[in-house]
Amino acid sequence: MIDINHDIRPADLTGNLKKFWELSGNKIKLLEKKHSQAKGAPVFTVKGEYTARGWTEWTQGFQFGSAILQYDATGEKPFLESARKKTVEVMAPHISHSGVHDHGFNNVSTYGNLLRLMKEDKIPFNEWEKNFYELALKISGAVQAGRWTAIKDGGFIYSFNGPHSLFVDTIRSCRSLVLSYCLGHISQGEGDVKINLLERAIQHLRSTARYSVFYGEGRDMYDSWGRTAHESIFNVKDGNFRCPNSQQGYSGFTTWSRGLAWAMCGFAEELEWIATLEETTLETLGGKQAIISFLLKPAMATCDFYIENSCADGVPYWDTGAPNLYQLGDYLNKPADPFNSFEPVDSSAAAIASQGLLRLGKYLKDKGDDKKGNHYWQAGLKVVDTLLGEPYLSTDPKHEGLILHSVYHRPNGWDHIQAGSKIPNGESSMWGDYHMRETSLYLQRIINNEKYYTFFNCVQ
Repeated sequence: MIDINHDIRPADLTGNLKKFWELSGNKIKLLEKKHSQAKGAPVFTVKGEYTARGWTEWTQGFQFGSAILQYDATGEKPFLESARKKTVEVMAPHISHSGVHDHGFNNVSTYGNLLRLMKEDKIPFNEWEKNFYELALKISGAVQAGRWTAIKDGGFIYSFNGPHSLFVDTIRSCRSLVLSYCLGHISQGEGDVKINLLERAIQHLRSTARYSVFYGEGRDMYDSWGRTAHESIFNVKDGNFRCPNSQQGYSGFTTWSRGLAWAMCGFAEELEWIATLEETTLETLGGKQAIISFLLKPAMATCDFYIENSCADGVPYWDTGAPNLYQLGDYLNKPADPFNSFEPVDSSAAAIASQGLLRLGKYLKDKGDDKKGNHYWQAGLKVVDTLLGEPYLSTDPKHEGLILHSVYHRPNGWDHIQAGSKIPNGESSMWGDYHMRETSLYLQRIINNEKYYTFFNCVQ
């Protein structure tokens, strides 16, 4: 369980954030110098060097998006110019990619961040450039919305596994669909039938809340408050839910930590977005308060589960049901040990989860619930404080990764195991590095009293 420090404040992290951005800039330049795009998008490191993995190219946007965040945090223009150039040269296929659900990861991290900088007056306004970014986001969201499975009580954006498959992590990626709607795009299907993008966004959020998250209400023998299933399986013939499953976790009845983190972050930021909509906009979709309620329940449940099932320093092991955790003894009441001999930790889950904790905490405090809000907020600060120091922050100038001890696909054995170790450790992932940059930017803006950072700043 996280040992929450109730005394730490964002400003206390100023020095560590400065060091973080200095290291971050060096890592971005090192990766740009050494990694060839011909090899594919960088995914995770092997012996400190970023390598590709030909599954889907879901991390490309994180690479160029990292340079955009670096510019946002430091004002160093070479990072902006490089990201602009690479977005134009490389990202177009991701806009129209109909074979994946990951549009928000790739396209919001690039086109969305660039448009946001323009809307926030951090880069000069240019009408053509604005239209270019907006068009990319409109089409990306529409293509994502086309991956649609109707079920008895709504529908969902299906994963690359096929129409039967709802992934919990898609809740963070459906930002692409949300932005397409916010930009006024009209998506059309066969016979010019108009597809309601807002309705699809709400239905996907509702399906994720209903089927990907458990609430201790007896759905199965392993139902507990806040645990998540990576994948939910449906019968596409009759629209019925069949069972939980997992692609990257240990099983459908345990909680893959990164999937949990995606849910935490996704639900929290969608709550922030829904709060900006007018009541009348949501009347035909159940009403604003009803939508807030079904989003707030899983947001709090997943954050509670994370706090209870992470180590004292805020870092979780890769799956809460990993089979050899028992060998670690009373591991939840100690700091996570990346160098143990039994099960790996996942720092990338911690980086994603920290943002979910912080956003939910602020959301509740803004709504007047200081007790619960401070609980989540301080837990988030604890996680960030841990990741900004040893043994997670990568200070080796030759190592291309920024946050160490990330795990990609433990069941498939894709993660590098160093000589002398029995488990993966010491490596980084493109999503872990990107999301730590996002969280660090989020806190830096709060410390500096800048505009509050949300993904939908680009449409406001």
